[in-house]
Amino acid sequence: MIDDRGKTLVNENAPPRPEPKLLYRRLDRLFGAWKYGRPQRELLESFLDDLFATLGEPLRLRSCVLYGERRSEFALLKSISTSRAPAEGLPLDAPPISLLAKHRVYIFSDPEAESAPSRYGVLAHGASAGILVGRRPSRYAFFFRLDDGWMREELDFALNTIRAALGSRITEERMRGTFAEAAEIQQSLLLEDAPDFPGYEFACRSVPAEEVGGDFYDFIPFNGDVLAVAVGDASGHGLPAALLVRDVVTGLRMGIAKDMKITPVFEKLNDVIHRSNLSSRFVSVFYGELESNGNLIYVNAGHLAPWLFLKDRVESLTTGGTVIGPLPEARFKRGFAHIDRGSTLVLTTDGLMERRNSAGEFFSEERLQKLFEDNLHLPPEDLVERAFREVVDFGGGGPFEDDATLVIVRRHEGPAQKSAPPSL
Repeated sequence: MIDDRGKTLVNENAPPRPEPKLLYRRLDRLFGAWKYGRPQRELLESFLDDLFATLGEPLRLRSCVLYGERRSEFALLKSISTSRAPAEGLPLDAPPISLLAKHRVYIFSDPEAESAPSRYGVLAHGASAGILVGRRPSRYAFFFRLDDGWMREELDFALNTIRAALGSRITEERMRGTFAEAAEIQQSLLLEDAPDFPGYEFACRSVPAEEVGGDFYDFIPFNGDVLAVAVGDASGHGLPAALLVRDVVTGLRMGIAKDMKITPVFEKLNDVIHRSNLSSRFVSVFYGELESNGNLIYVNAGHLAPWLFLKDRVESLTTGGTVIGPLPEARFKRGFAHIDRGSTLVLTTDGLMERRNSAGEFFSEERLQKLFEDNLHLPPEDLVERAFREVVDFGGGGPFEDDATLVIVRRHEGPAQKSAPPSL
């Protein structure tokens, strides 16, 4: 994204910030309240209220204005906390609209610039930002006046994420009749069982909240000595999330098949997802390459940190970078771990820990970790069964509100028995 002085807003050399991961989860919950079936204008006006109430203070938003495309102009639909009445309409060729049409997300950091929304009666004088969602002739423009103390990097991430997620919700409204086809495509990509890998035992389960889900797990064998393991969680659930799963799984498999290194694969995948118009466009992914000797090289792209249960401690595998999709460019780092004999690696998505009981209490990350610690004596298949049973019971036996996925990797106590080479 660039500002009104032509400067790039993404600092390529800046280290990954932890805040985007937290913001991603906060936004995911915000979009979880989206009520399908209501008129689109009503949905967006309601979303503007929720957005300002939830993220107004963290993002330093002083006021918000929503415009909708109506033939020859963008008409005012709703405004919140503005110090003066915003313009009732903006021409299609007004500079603020033209810049949003070109960049989709834009920060107007100079209030005196000719392109600034304040020059067109949209917002009071001061730094501001905007996003554009939808397609002609039914686009919507959001403008935000920024209070003192706003942070460019944080705002950039948030607005790109909001725009992408809003676009996916609008798309889903138009395509909700195609769930069956999406489910069939998704199931054809996902594995039912892990492949054989001498010296290890695996168990896995994924339960979608709807007909199709936004969670996935995958196993990619390289040769007899290396097995790739991946777990991911696309924003929301339903059709757009399922389409994103398709893109991510296919992208990972193609990148690995070309013998690319882990970090370039993730950087290319981020570029592909960011440019996609038919998915929810942000996803957390954990990907690791497991060697038969226990070495694990991994990248955690904004995903819930897997737990490695060793004999004397628990390690959280956090090295990597931010979630995939919101930013046009992202950089990732490799992490390293070692799975000792008898140790257990647990990979999950937040659908398990965010299961609620009748009092609205979350199952919680702490309770989930304690569940695994108390049941490591169980075989992986039984451990998966125990975890899902306890989480389902905690929620009163009803369906999951979010997709839930669990993968268990257990290294055997003794040395692996080498199998005979395959017949040619």
